[in-house]
Amino acid sequence: MKTQVAIVGAGPAGLLLGQLLHQAGIDNIIIERQSPDYVLGRIRAGILEQVTLDLLAEAGVGERVAREGQVHHSIELVFGGQRHAIDVHGLTGGKTVMAYGQTEVTRDLMTARNALGLTTVYEAQDVQISGFEGTSPCVSWTQPNVASAGSQRQELQCEFIAGCDGFHGVCRASVPESAISNFEKVYPFGWLGILADVPPVSPHAIVYGNSEQGFSLCSMRSLTRSRYYVQCPLTDTVDQWSDTRFWDELRRRLDPELAERIVTGPSIEKSIAPLRSFVAEPMRFGRLFLAGDAAHIVPPTGAKGLNLAASDVKFLSDAFKEHYLERSCAGLDHYSQRALRRVWKAERFSWWLTSLLHRFPDTAGFGQRVQEAELDYLVHSPAMSTSLAENYVGLPLDFGV
Repeated sequence: MKTQVAIVGAGPAGLLLGQLLHQAGIDNIIIERQSPDYVLGRIRAGILEQVTLDLLAEAGVGERVAREGQVHHSIELVFGGQRHAIDVHGLTGGKTVMAYGQTEVTRDLMTARNALGLTTVYEAQDVQISGFEGTSPCVSWTQPNVASAGSQRQELQCEFIAGCDGFHGVCRASVPESAISNFEKVYPFGWLGILADVPPVSPHAIVYGNSEQGFSLCSMRSLTRSRYYVQCPLTDTVDQWSDTRFWDELRRRLDPELAERIVTGPSIEKSIAPLRSFVAEPMRFGRLFLAGDAAHIVPPTGAKGLNLAASDVKFLSDAFKEHYLERSCAGLDHYSQRALRRVWKAERFSWWLTSLLHRFPDTAGFGQRVQEAELDYLVHSPAMSTSLAENYVGLPLDFGV
């Protein structure tokens, strides 16, 4: 098998890159170790910045999100038992974000790729990459052979490899340790999240809560499906949290009026996610390019994970187009630098918002009062409110350039 760009990973980053490259006439094949059902079963974030919405439209898959996505005009901050609104739409000159589940983004991209008859290899086992430091990159894997109850090793010769295979993927792990620098911060708590088929408590805003009990978040996937979170110790297990206990704890962390409005129901998914900040530098190694979670992780507090992956894909797809259509390597040579400038700004914002809203081991007492003082300053300072709003909707791709 041969192709121009081999894409490892069929999540939203890999699928979006494949779609954009196909539109430019650049041949690509996607290799994914999981099944399509498994990929679609992953529950992830659902807040899309304007940059991401524009890119989905450019890729020809923006129709359903424009029709079914729910616009968020504001952020609501709960602290000291009161709720305060930040007018994101007004403070950013009319910019908004859209609530639309990552699963639905993946589904739209997967459907579009299938309709075009493009090649995606699912359930590829023992994926390995090689040759990316030279001129002959290769992706190999084992493909189960149902007819013979055995397996067969497959190879894909390519000109470039795009590593879109996530934090635990093979691409970053294949880079020599001496060639990469990893930066990481692990947070001492997790998020207990539930998905429930209940109307959102605030259909046009995302609600962040700071309380002495810890952080809380009220978001949505649609007008009939909601996603809620509470901060919890990393030692907790899902079995310790019944639905009743979760709803009771969420109410404790919100203002009385909002707590009264919450509609409860049985959870259809419940999980505990640890929080970390992580960046790998650089994001290019010869003919291997990393994108999305393969190169960086942000705490979900700022809703930047999927959006950062999309901006990586924008930079990388433009660089490949420049290489193949204009015979210039400038975009590829500057990909890592351009992407990392945006990555670190998103890392800073996500770290700041996480530090402001969560209960840390040393937050009690003095630390809690300092958080509340900063939140009070934030909601009453036009300058700081604007800074929060412009980071929340997403900085322009050329910000600071």
